[in-house]
Amino acid sequence: MKQPKNGLATIKQVAKEAGVSSQTVSRVINNRPDVSPETRERVQQVIARLGYQPNAIARSLIRRRSYTLGVVASGLEYYGPSHTLIGIEQGANKMGFSIFLSLLHQPETVDIEPIVNSLVSRQVEGIVWAVPEIGENHAWFKTAAPRLAIPVIFHDMRPDPSLNLVGVDNRSGGEKATEHLIAQGYRNIALLAGPLHWWAAQERRDGWEEALKNAGLPFDNSRVVEGDWSAASGEQGFYELVEKCPGLEAVFACNDQMALGVMRAARRVGRRIPEDLAVVGFDDIPEASFFNPALTTMKQDLFTLGSLAVSTLIQILETGQHGEAIPPMQPSLIQPELIVRESSTISSLGKEPNPNQ
Repeated sequence: MKQPKNGLATIKQVAKEAGVSSQTVSRVINNRPDVSPETRERVQQVIARLGYQPNAIARSLIRRRSYTLGVVASGLEYYGPSHTLIGIEQGANKMGFSIFLSLLHQPETVDIEPIVNSLVSRQVEGIVWAVPEIGENHAWFKTAAPRLAIPVIFHDMRPDPSLNLVGVDNRSGGEKATEHLIAQGYRNIALLAGPLHWWAAQERRDGWEEALKNAGLPFDNSRVVEGDWSAASGEQGFYELVEKCPGLEAVFACNDQMALGVMRAARRVGRRIPEDLAVVGFDDIPEASFFNPALTTMKQDLFTLGSLAVSTLIQILETGQHGEAIPPMQPSLIQPELIVRESSTISSLGKEPNPNQ
């Protein structure tokens, strides 16, 4: 069959080659169910042979939709935000949407209205606000989001009945990590927190406190040091904990990078892990199993989190009429999973935990 001058096959060419209408080709492209298996296979073979690519711009004009989602992200130097963004992109691509990315280099800023207005002006159909709640940086949305013509999905923020939220259950993760240390027989358990003006860091701290409270163990501020998510702050934080918390037996570090710093500092002062000090992290970064010893940590499925944000947003779009206010959905929280390795397990050394220690 003769190709057009620009070398790109058209939907009409595919239809003629396959012996069907252009509408049938469109149904196959959009995975509509009202096409017989035989016809679908024939059309797909022609599409593959001609190298036909649907025209996204034409599709947008015909349907009066952009098929584009706005994404606002920050902190891509950290493991969590960067991997969540990958999940967002993959989820959008799988569902036939593209993303328009805007990076917020100062996530603490409360002046976010210009960013939202810029995305709306670009005809995005919805927004994934992948910026963690830090201080009052989400305050504008409390009154403005319900009035926006497009839906917004948030993650890593405190629940609010007027907003759509997906996230990781950080409080549960902090509680499970601490319960694991208690079950191993540790009683003097300190916390190396993330920056506590971050909502996620505060939730992990609250989970740590809840587990200790339930076990009748002390959880005062002498057992807490605040880091900044970096390995360097983990190292410095350990030295502070040793001074503040005599008899320190275990540390729950609120991310794996800080846990790495704790382990380095512990070795420098002659403490063996886990013989003299147990360590648990949070994230399960790819390198966690290669730490020496391998790091026990809380795994959060960030790819699923990003994909869930996109699928929830598209579900809202499909269940409401474009341009109308859509009631918020119930929050969706992913449960983190405890991954037990050598850095916290007394039993791996052939010892029994001592509940009276």
